[in-house]
Amino acid sequence: MSDSDASEGALLDLDVTAIAHGGVFVARHEGRVVFVSDAIPGERVRARLSEPADGADTRSFWRAETVEVLEASPHRRPHVWPEADVARAPEQRPGGADLGHIEIGHQRVLKRQVLQEALDRFAGGGIDAPDVEPTGADENWRTRVTLHVDDDGRIGPFAARSHRVVPVVGHVLARPAIDAAARELRGLPAGRIELVEPADGEVRRVLRPAAEQHPRGRGGRRGARPRTPETIVEQAAGRSFALDVDGFWQIHPAAAGLLDGAVAELLDGAVDPSAAHLDLYGGVGLFAATLARLGGRRITTVESAPRATRHAAENLRDLGVRALTARVDRFLNSGDADLRDVAGGAVVLDPPRSGAGRAVVEDVAALDPSAIAYVACDPVALARDLATFRGLGYEPRRLRAFDLFPHSHHLETVALLTR
Repeated sequence: MSDSDASEGALLDLDVTAIAHGGVFVARHEGRVVFVSDAIPGERVRARLSEPADGADTRSFWRAETVEVLEASPHRRPHVWPEADVARAPEQRPGGADLGHIEIGHQRVLKRQVLQEALDRFAGGGIDAPDVEPTGADENWRTRVTLHVDDDGRIGPFAARSHRVVPVVGHVLARPAIDAAARELRGLPAGRIELVEPADGEVRRVLRPAAEQHPRGRGGRRGARPRTPETIVEQAAGRSFALDVDGFWQIHPAAAGLLDGAVAELLDGAVDPSAAHLDLYGGVGLFAATLARLGGRRITTVESAPRATRHAAENLRDLGVRALTARVDRFLNSGDADLRDVAGGAVVLDPPRSGAGRAVVEDVAALDPSAIAYVACDPVALARDLATFRGLGYEPRRLRAFDLFPHSHHLETVALLTR
């Protein structure tokens, strides 16, 4: 089939050669890259173009969805979530388990390849990606699930790469109590519902009607005033952390403790009690507590969400940690007195998926910390920030990667940087 014959819905037989960042796979059609879902490198698949592609199309790539496996990889298995299997129509496959058709060990091999490619392309090369370490449970691990309710009252996850609700029978990646709670949902208004199972094991249901997700409701009327969220308690590294029920916490029940341990290992011996230390994008204080356990006495945790900062202050009161509400970039240029004493101290960076960015990296490096622990949930953003750090004299000395989201393309990486 030539490019001029290709259109949305056209079928292509493709040889899949690699995995790409984002849980899709790479093939080529007459020299053009095709990113195809639900495949495995080494397979030949029949895929349906999922975006318009006509003779005037000048894009360098197309997107497609596997509808039939012509030559299967030995690593293919029945999908861990039956309703996301390739046997189901692509528009009916729920999102969130884009590697669930691959044997779990090979998923980690592929995730390492994604990390290695990001480091080679964006971090300047010469950095070996570590093996991706298992976290613990590979199924029934999601302690937080977001479902959606459409205008017809259908409840379920979104279909992969869409905002279309697809009802499902069960949620195999969710904790059993969350799966049971999801099966009981009925008669909800349009919007979304978050199911949360904190450390006490009791599932909370946080309803977000569509009318309350905007400053004004339908018809221009002001929406309902947001309710004060319930406070829940999570556990990690022998401590309790209070947070809002809809606040950020790691989804895998083992993840927070595992990341705490990884940061502690990388920074062991680097936390000088006489220096000042920073926990940036600090949330409710997980890594500030890590710094205190390593001997830090002057620790500042910085987070832009006011309620998270208030929780951090309470969670860390016994450790004498200072919790500030501020954007990280603004704090680093605020002239705060403790910034002068970060030289010789340690900095933990746990930025959002987009990364810290050049300006924050430059400002952190200018403080001259003795060690930086960077916690990343996106390999490309990590690699770009590592390139900036390397240009400023900081080199990644060690990396660890963790499979915190089995059966999805996501992975978490922790890097230690020193001059």
